[in-house]
Amino acid sequence: MNIFLVTFLVFMLVVIFMSVGVIFSNRKIKGSCGGLNNIDGLEGDCALCSKKTCDKKKKMEKLNA
Repeated sequence: MNIFLVTFLVFMLVVIFMSVGVIFSNRKIKGSCGGLNNIDGLEGDCALCSKKTCDKKKKMEKLNA
């Protein structure tokens, strides 16, 4: 039981330090290369308003670049 508690504590500390790092880096969390954009029929669709071209998407891409 002691091994379980020590292991759980270590994992929780790692999760806490990772979340604090994300918060202080002030960057948005980005997805991987996969995801919903790789599904057939969804190429190029805007995740914000479901249009092919979108001003909001262009604005966000400029900010992230």
